[in-house]
Amino acid sequence: MQRMLIMRHGEAAPGFPDHARQLTPRGVQEAEAMTNWLAQRVAKGELPMPRLYASPYVRAQQTAQVLCDALGIGLETLDFITPDDAPATVGNWLLEQAEGAPIMLVSHMPLVGNLAGWLVKGSRAQGVGFPTAAIAELKAEVWAAGCAQLLSFTQPSQLASR
Repeated sequence: MQRMLIMRHGEAAPGFPDHARQLTPRGVQEAEAMTNWLAQRVAKGELPMPRLYASPYVRAQQTAQVLCDALGIGLETLDFITPDDAPATVGNWLLEQAEGAPIMLVSHMPLVGNLAGWLVKGSRAQGVGFPTAAIAELKAEVWAAGCAQLLSFTQPSQLASR
């Protein structure tokens, strides 16, 4: 079974153009909280160190950089994981990836919700709502429509109570 983490970027300030919007101070805190949670899971052996990919949009890059800095991992940018890209495009890319470390994508709504819905339910119309900085963890034998299982869904507001 392969594992994947799908993360929405932290809270971003409004603005134009959309691709240049930056994280708010709260968005940085959200990214840091989720990174600390992931780092603890990696340290405990619950999760192998992921391979990290992010949208080219500023807010996703900023969120991913928090992960890179804390986990000591590299970052690759994927131009096809922006807000309105198609889940099937991401699915085709996933099928080309070698098995191994979990893949972690840092992207945007509606793509993150549509992708999770497409992989788990087989339809992006049944997408998942993602609060900012939330992470969905999935597993699958193959990354195709309706073939994944949602293992967990964690958001920053849940971590304060843990």
